[in-house]
Amino acid sequence: MLTFALFGAGRIGRLHAANIAGHPNARLAAVADTVPAAAEELAARFGTVVAGVDEALASPAIDAVLIATSTDTHAPLIEAAAAAGKAILCEKPIDQDSARATAAVGAATAAGVPLAVGFNRRFDASFASLKARLDAGAIGSPEIVSIASRDPAPPPLSYVRVSGGLFRDMMIHDLDMARWLLGEEPVEVHAMGSALVDPAIAGAGDVDTAVVTLRTASGRLAQISNSRRAAYGYDQRIECHGSAGMLRAENLRATTVELATADGFSRDPVLHFFLERYGPAYRAELDAFVDAVTSGRPPAPTGEDGLAALRLADAAQKSLETGMPVRL
Repeated sequence: MLTFALFGAGRIGRLHAANIAGHPNARLAAVADTVPAAAEELAARFGTVVAGVDEALASPAIDAVLIATSTDTHAPLIEAAAAAGKAILCEKPIDQDSARATAAVGAATAAGVPLAVGFNRRFDASFASLKARLDAGAIGSPEIVSIASRDPAPPPLSYVRVSGGLFRDMMIHDLDMARWLLGEEPVEVHAMGSALVDPAIAGAGDVDTAVVTLRTASGRLAQISNSRRAAYGYDQRIECHGSAGMLRAENLRATTVELATADGFSRDPVLHFFLERYGPAYRAELDAFVDAVTSGRPPAPTGEDGLAALRLADAAQKSLETGMPVRL
């Protein structure tokens, strides 16, 4: 049994609270949030208590922390949890600043505590199956990884202003997936972006539509397409092309039912939001973390994975600003 303190009672914190409370080998021992009412409501829902961060970290009854707070608090909370000897599962990104994120990962390493970063898409059943078949040689040597990741609508402008930009906030998931699937580290990044969805996003210094290409030392390529708008729902697709074939993971729909009439064929729309699309992946992520920590294995994705994806996001931002490819 792994006993958790949850830091953050917002939208993603509520999802994690339900997953911890429902896990057979985990227990939610405390909830902390800067908004007392949010922490109290969530604690009451799952029969636990509200605690301050310092109180939770000082408790010998708590084994691990799950950090689901705002990004600017991730690094200091990682460092505090590491100093307290707690295992850590932290939502992405570790920080918006690579140097600050590096310091936080270093603190966890120095303390010898497990640290996993919440790249939940690795735990999606379809994507995990694609990766397993890729590693088994189903398509020979991988040559091109193509990732489409498009949100149904942009977030509020207030969020955009503090998000760190599309590459660090949204595409960082896809940059992690590209590293994972390529099997080699990218050595070159080229980004292009526009504000086509909402001119106010450009006014906030960000883009809402972007394409990034990555190249590894051996020449393997990845292409990532992001948009803050998809009129048809939450678009999440991956295709891997290799020397002996192709692997593809498609969007998920509410059902697999297809209707055929004289007007043509129709199917249910794709799932509309990430909480629906990746609900099972979040549960599998927690399951993997609990299993790793309780069995003494290092959990994954690691802090180093978090740093690598953040550095790729930094390179993409630099490429966007300069109009030139960036070598790593």
